Amino acid sequence: MTTISITQTKTVLAAIDIAKSRHEVLIAIPGKTRRRRLTVLNRQEDFDRLIATLTAYGLPVRVAFEATGNYHRALSYRLGIAGFEVKLVSSVALARTREALNNS
Repeated sequence: MTTISITQTKTVLAAIDIAKSRHEVLIAIPGKTRRRRLTVLNRQEDFDRLIATLTAYGLPVRVAFEATGNYHRALSYRLGIAGFEVKLVSSVALARTREALNNS
């Protein structure tokens, strides 16, 4: 019989609210109860600051956001080439989840 060891990798989670001129970021760090908030302007210097902040944790990073027009494209590209796992969340799925939570 083969024994399989399952280890859970701790991951930094970042949720980004995309907007035209600035993005609001909420970062959940494993082992911490409080979440960190950042405002990132839609420009390269701020993207680099966010990448440096997320990299500094020394853990894998998963980023999720809802696409808003085309405003998410530059940031998602930069996060992807920085090596982060980038997830696009469907606006339909968000609306249905909100409805389910409100009706329960």
